[in-house]
Amino acid sequence: MRIAIKLSCLAAAMVLAGCSSMSSWNPFASKTDAKNPPSPLVEFQPVRSVATTWTANIGKAGNFSFSPAIAGSSVYAAAADGTLARLDVVSGRQVWRINAGMPLTAGVGTDGQTVAVAGEKGQLLAYDADGKQIWKAQASSEILSAPAVGQGVVVIRSVDNKLAAYDAATGARRWVTQRTAPPLTLRTAPGIVISGQTAYVAMPGGRLLALSVANGGPRWEMAVGDPRGTTELERVADVSGRPAIIAGDVCAAAYQGRIACFDANTGAPRWAKDFSSDTGVAADERFVYAGDDKGNVSALSRDTGTSAWRNNKLVNRRLSSPAAVANMVAVGDYEGYVHFLNRDDGAFVARARTDGSSLAAAMPVVDGKTVFFQTKDGTVVALTAAQ
Repeated sequence: MRIAIKLSCLAAAMVLAGCSSMSSWNPFASKTDAKNPPSPLVEFQPVRSVATTWTANIGKAGNFSFSPAIAGSSVYAAAADGTLARLDVVSGRQVWRINAGMPLTAGVGTDGQTVAVAGEKGQLLAYDADGKQIWKAQASSEILSAPAVGQGVVVIRSVDNKLAAYDAATGARRWVTQRTAPPLTLRTAPGIVISGQTAYVAMPGGRLLALSVANGGPRWEMAVGDPRGTTELERVADVSGRPAIIAGDVCAAAYQGRIACFDANTGAPRWAKDFSSDTGVAADERFVYAGDDKGNVSALSRDTGTSAWRNNKLVNRRLSSPAAVANMVAVGDYEGYVHFLNRDDGAFVARARTDGSSLAAAMPVVDGKTVFFQTKDGTVVALTAAQ
């Protein structure tokens, strides 16, 4: 199931007993909704060439979300069965492949020296670039978001809304900070991005948080989505996907909230627009891209938030996070298709097929003119745009 809505009355109850999921309340359940059928694939004449450079099978995601991570000349990927692999970024050749010895719930985060994944029951595992385990630590509860690695630390967020940093070399806990968890949140994997000395964290309850990597102190905290409505379901306003950082700005989107950009250093708002996204954003020097919770894909001016275009041909196709690559926007869907849209007008310019399993939970990563997706069935796909 792509997203399950979880109910948690007390943080202690979440830690000790876990959270109950109510799929009947889930507007993004994996089964096709007969009342809202997915849009049929649009026929078009491709005007850009996108080739499948390589594929590699890592292992199925199960009930969790896994996306690849890139560092230098390597791609790292993990799977629910405990698999962790390092691949050559150009050829897909397997450099090494190990098993963590336990099921995994999130991954991968890496800076090229430390490779971190999350194991069952909140265990955090770290490996060196050769696949040798260097330490293991215990978080306060289950970890669903990929760890972020940088500046000598590994930063994680557990489902009880605790943020913690561990020394990348030793696993010693450097700091921990607690945020109040809303009564109802989406069971997603909102991302953490480390840039310079700051960790930017997408949070439940519609908050975007900037923390000092050194000590966990808050640099700033801003609302992307303010919980509104009379019921707890209506008040779900979680920030989704990974924050996008570009040229001094950090941008994010929230479910039943807004899409917004802020000054990355101070948190001063650049602009904000009403928007509802459960997949997050991507950005380049001109635009911020996002898919809404119905499957419309939009581009907004990065400077002003003015709408540039909106593609409504992918409605109800349960889209992935978008990726900005080679003057295009790439977005995957529930049937394993990756759609490439022209960044200037949103028109379809190319399409690629993966293994046929869902890409709905995917957070693609980009290296130059290549975008990497990981499917629900565990295939890592490298798609490269021609010159």
